[in-house]
Amino acid sequence: MDTLTRIRAFIDVVDAEGFSAAARRVGKSKALLSKYVRELEDELGALLLNRTTRQFSLTEAGHTYYRSASEILKEIDNLADLVRANNSDLRGRLRITVPRTFVDAEIGQSLIDFGRQHPELSLEIVSDDRFVDLVEEGFDVAVRITRLEDSTLIARKLDDFQVLLCASPGFLEKVGPLTHPSELSKIPCILDTNGRSYSNWRFIEPDGSPFSVPVSGPMEVNSPLASVRAAVTGMGVAPVPDFIARPKIQSGELVTLFDDYLPRDRGIYAIYPHRRYLPTKVRTFVDFLHGWFRKTQ
Repeated sequence: MDTLTRIRAFIDVVDAEGFSAAARRVGKSKALLSKYVRELEDELGALLLNRTTRQFSLTEAGHTYYRSASEILKEIDNLADLVRANNSDLRGRLRITVPRTFVDAEIGQSLIDFGRQHPELSLEIVSDDRFVDLVEEGFDVAVRITRLEDSTLIARKLDDFQVLLCASPGFLEKVGPLTHPSELSKIPCILDTNGRSYSNWRFIEPDGSPFSVPVSGPMEVNSPLASVRAAVTGMGVAPVPDFIARPKIQSGELVTLFDDYLPRDRGIYAIYPHRRYLPTKVRTFVDFLHGWFRKTQ
């Protein structure tokens, strides 16, 4: 039994001026309250109450302890009320970490739309391509574009995501027909260094067997936007996030390669540290993003 429970029992007994009255008031047995008070006295090594068969009284130590303990409990209860209020209130600051690709692409509009809908919240959006430690660095929530791996964090999928292999029609005319991903090792490729295996591209055979292809080329860059611009100019084959590639594909500036060989194990996720006692501002943000992606599909 924790000390706080024992302290509450002691204060309940003093406030009710007896064990029987306290038991009726708090809905616990007289024997249990007596046990808690006795354990508190044993823990302190001091007698707090003088007990007789007809009445009880506070000892000098009991008077001192009661005054201080009452104030401490009030502070604890006030703090709990404050946290509960903040936890259910949309006011305050919401710290979000997101990849630069997300912010710079059209889907970054989702963050703006959320901010406009909830002006009472102060949004701190930190654009960073590294996987930040949410707890260590004090973030409320993260948006990640990734393959979901085992984690102590909680993840909610917002949308499907795929990296497409893209090249300009002029580049493909120059290198000739390509029939299998293994041929990529012999032609210029644009490497996006944001990827964990940026120079060793992953594929899946039609029978489900995974394989990889080592690639190289004239450019390494940690920006998908730069990659797509390089691909449009004919510098090589580039891995491009689908939400960035779509406008260029629709305009005919890029075409995709080897769609049937590409892994489909990635997604856009909202990540947060805990499921229990999730602040309303975090839940509201995640629910908003989930709905935003459903509407824009």
